[in-house]
Amino acid sequence: MKTISLLLYIFVGITCFAQTQSEMHKHASEAYKKADLELDRVYQKILVEYRTDSIFIDRLINAQRIWKLYRDAEFEMKFPSENEHVEYGSVYPTCASEFLKEMTEVRLEHLKLWLKGIKEGDMCSGSIKTID
Repeated sequence: MKTISLLLYIFVGITCFAQTQSEMHKHASEAYKKADLELDRVYQKILVEYRTDSIFIDRLINAQRIWKLYRDAEFEMKFPSENEHVEYGSVYPTCASEFLKEMTEVRLEHLKLWLKGIKEGDMCSGSIKTID
């Protein structure tokens, strides 16, 4: 009886969390879009907060443009194919969104430094604001 209960519990647990491929793609796509929106929000906040430093702003805009080129090049390196769906299968959209989300989250954490600041006394803070 315990074995049947355990098997039933496992089956119900697995089926409750099962997703179709379409649902997985939708979830991954939404997660990437959310990360991308957060990146844009942080980027815009930095532009406002540092608006008086025109040299920094010019360099930030250039760095963000170059980062997007880098992100796209990394993506093409990860999935180098003329026809991704044939090469990588139907899971490709999910994998693509996951990869882009991860790259975006790394960039997001990097840019947040300019909003959070670095403790005063860090000799290498550069353009990042210092905090007490």
